[in-house]
Amino acid sequence: MSAMSERGAAASRDRVTIKIPRELYENLKEHIEGTGFSSVTEFIVFVMRTIVSGGKLSEDDKLTAEEVRAVRERLRRLGYL
Repeated sequence: MSAMSERGAAASRDRVTIKIPRELYENLKEHIEGTGFSSVTEFIVFVMRTIVSGGKLSEDDKLTAEEVRAVRERLRRLGYL
């Protein structure tokens, strides 16, 4: 195996695929234009790292049923759901 294909194999073991709706992907692609993010993947990794860097969620961090409803409605109006 060449050094280049070894690096590719190692890199693929360090990553997993997460599936999101194509519409969400396309919306994110439009939203990140001109922001410095080179790809949707780079943006999603940034967001996820930002979220988890805050530590574990506690009972106090949970949303109420009304807050969940409001978030879902907002995402629906924005075209994400």
